[in-house]
Amino acid sequence: MATIDSVDIGTMITRDPNRHHGRPHIAGTGISVRRIAGWYILGYSPDEIAEKYSHLNLAQVYAALAYYHANQDQMDAEIAAEETEAERLEKEFLASRSAS
Repeated sequence: MATIDSVDIGTMITRDPNRHHGRPHIAGTGISVRRIAGWYILGYSPDEIAEKYSHLNLAQVYAALAYYHANQDQMDAEIAAEETEAERLEKEFLASRSAS
């Protein structure tokens, strides 16, 4: 009888304080859950995201999306805070250039 290898989906997403500032990412990769969620929010399908990152398989993309959906309020708040900070820094940079 053939054996079937299975993957514990709980091991597909990890956090490491030395990578991505401790934010969740796909285990064994440099791809953060936030990056996958970002593409998803922009309207990309899981298949399109997996094609974009050819070293990821579809299960990894779905694991990231499952993590995002399970923690959506927290992740959306983090995304919004990062966008607000990026806008602030851009305005500060532009103001410093025009003052020169």
